[in-house]
Amino acid sequence: MQTQPDLSNHSLMPITPRPDLVFVRGAGAYLYDHTGKRYLDWVQGWAVNCLGHAPASVARALANQAETLINPSPAFYNAPALELAQLLTQHSCFDHVFFGSSGAEANEGAIKLARKWGQLHKNGAFEIITFVDGFHGRTLATMSASGKPGWDSLFAPQVPGFPKAVLNDLESVRQRINANTVAIMLEPIQGEAGVIPATQEFMHGLRALCDQHGLLLILDEVQTGCGRTGTLFAHQHYGIEPDIMTLGKGLGGGVPLSALLAKRACSCFTPGDQGGTFCGNPLVCAAGVAVVRSLTADGFLAETRRVGQQLTEGLNELSREFGLGEVRGTGMLLALELGCARGPEIVERARQAGLLLNAPRAHCLRFMPALNTTLEEVQEGLQMLRRILAETLRAQA
Repeated sequence: MQTQPDLSNHSLMPITPRPDLVFVRGAGAYLYDHTGKRYLDWVQGWAVNCLGHAPASVARALANQAETLINPSPAFYNAPALELAQLLTQHSCFDHVFFGSSGAEANEGAIKLARKWGQLHKNGAFEIITFVDGFHGRTLATMSASGKPGWDSLFAPQVPGFPKAVLNDLESVRQRINANTVAIMLEPIQGEAGVIPATQEFMHGLRALCDQHGLLLILDEVQTGCGRTGTLFAHQHYGIEPDIMTLGKGLGGGVPLSALLAKRACSCFTPGDQGGTFCGNPLVCAAGVAVVRSLTADGFLAETRRVGQQLTEGLNELSREFGLGEVRGTGMLLALELGCARGPEIVERARQAGLLLNAPRAHCLRFMPALNTTLEEVQEGLQMLRRILAETLRAQA
């Protein structure tokens, strides 16, 4: 047990409500606070810690690389960046990779790449159709691309060029295509909206529209990529290929790493178009190599799918038991519809009981366990959630 930290006069900006506890250690599926209390973590840094807290493979990679070379600058090649780029292209349909530090940075790069391609190949077309309730990051451009309610006026004026369509409504997309359209950009599953998947028909329809009109299809897989849905990339469930894809969150296994991937036909950046002081530094890329090698190891994703199916079945059982709504999502990205706006209350009760959950919207809970979560840990979490739901619903009655 550590000394109680003084949280009455700290210097951190108040960017989010935080409970009065400090996490000091993590191990796999669990976090430990300053009192020694253990929490089963089904948030995992918002799907960042794909291998759980402090995974040995990532820790070793970071330690070894930190003693060797941390950052020679992006003006030079380094071995971990070359290796990670090669791994990503070997396991995907893409030819080129740019590394950043956050999903927003990768998405900003995708927007820039599409606009550059439009300048070269579509008479200066620049508009990118995005979606109501979509989420692409917190830079001004990615906030403008997002369709999160209220964001259109938060830091007005928005960056122009992002007309909004409706997910799974192909006609709404078709109506927004014009001479200025260069691309369509979306998450295969809208995470912040409450884990809302695109349908098979819709994704195939988007690919067909892009082919028909000469547009780029950009998939934001910052949350859904890196094994989160049970395949290495979520678009593999749909049997289609995007032209551009972004990764983040789980790619670094907990360290800040993202990627912009593009097919050769639209990879049109020239020196000076894109960069960043920390892009592709060997320290974070070494962690990324450890992560991708873990995800692509024999049997890893098959086990993720098996455990994810158990979690899905358990959530469906709880929904039936308590008269709740649907269970949405795939793999280890799931949501439970509550049918009421008590998500924040359940999250608070769960935290007090030692289970960390997330309510992206007040009416639903989101579950993002580590991809190597065990069957026993899933059972532990489901039992805790059952008790919390029973207490909450009793309090409601």
